[in-house]
Amino acid sequence: MFVKSIFAGAAVAATMGLAGAASAQDQTFITIGTGGVTGVYYPTGGAICRLVNKGRKEHGVRCSVESTGGSVYNTRTIREGELDFGVVQSDVQSAAMEGVRAFDGDEPYEGLRAVFSVHPEPLHVMVRADSGIDSVEAMKGKRVNIGNPGSGTRVLADVLMDAAGVSPDDFALAAELKSSEQSAALCDGKIDAAIWAAGLPNGSTMEATSTCDIKLLDLTTSGTDKVLAANKAYAAATIPGGLYPGNEEDIASWGPKATFVTDAKASDEVVYVLVKAIFENFDDFKKLHPAFGRLTEEQMVKDGLAAPLHPGAAKYYAERGWM
Repeated sequence: MFVKSIFAGAAVAATMGLAGAASAQDQTFITIGTGGVTGVYYPTGGAICRLVNKGRKEHGVRCSVESTGGSVYNTRTIREGELDFGVVQSDVQSAAMEGVRAFDGDEPYEGLRAVFSVHPEPLHVMVRADSGIDSVEAMKGKRVNIGNPGSGTRVLADVLMDAAGVSPDDFALAAELKSSEQSAALCDGKIDAAIWAAGLPNGSTMEATSTCDIKLLDLTTSGTDKVLAANKAYAAATIPGGLYPGNEEDIASWGPKATFVTDAKASDEVVYVLVKAIFENFDDFKKLHPAFGRLTEEQMVKDGLAAPLHPGAAKYYAERGWM
């Protein structure tokens, strides 16, 4: 069951509509799967819940956030009915629909539904300044964090390594640290580099670059053209110079977009309430994290969405004349 209620009557409220003031007995609980607490997914979920919960006395929907292993985990857990919504990379959304890459061996997830997209997520390839690493190929023989299994970063790390002709077997150590662990590992000298994808700016990269001498790798010479030619889910990106301490020049990168998804079984009314809470408080939403500053409503309702729109979202977008 995708919508959790503390009373059986809440399920009736969800199907019959959420208009009017909601009593304490009609509270409908939803949970959003995000990522590590130092990335952008966790505050993205928090921003969404903040705006939903702002109107919970009227619509009866109460939102909470769960820190998770990331995109692949969120997608699988939504499918299993243990999460209601999740933040998922656009390429992971596409792969789940097709049953490929991280979902190889799974049946295509035909019930996956898109709600909206959020911020772009360029790869941040962080290297210790004393590591001698100036390209992905130069990581051979080094200690590299490729991301935890189940994360969208791990999917991107595989794509990056393949384009550069490198595999985890080439590393002295292929670490599988979570985003919350990698900055300390870099600055403590336990790893030489970390492959990481997140919005701009993000806590993990800021922590590393503020604590020790960490450089962000320009990916121009690490197979970017090959990646972009083979993957329509990715786009070229730039990490602005000066955004992170010690990295004053613009850095060429690439990556997917963060998207917000659910399952086809999710209540139309609940999804409608959620998207309405975001887009009728859009200026407030954009202020809740620096990564949201350049978002536009038009981009959010169409960019990076491989899965069909959930009917609850489509209803609201049609009312606004966006589709």
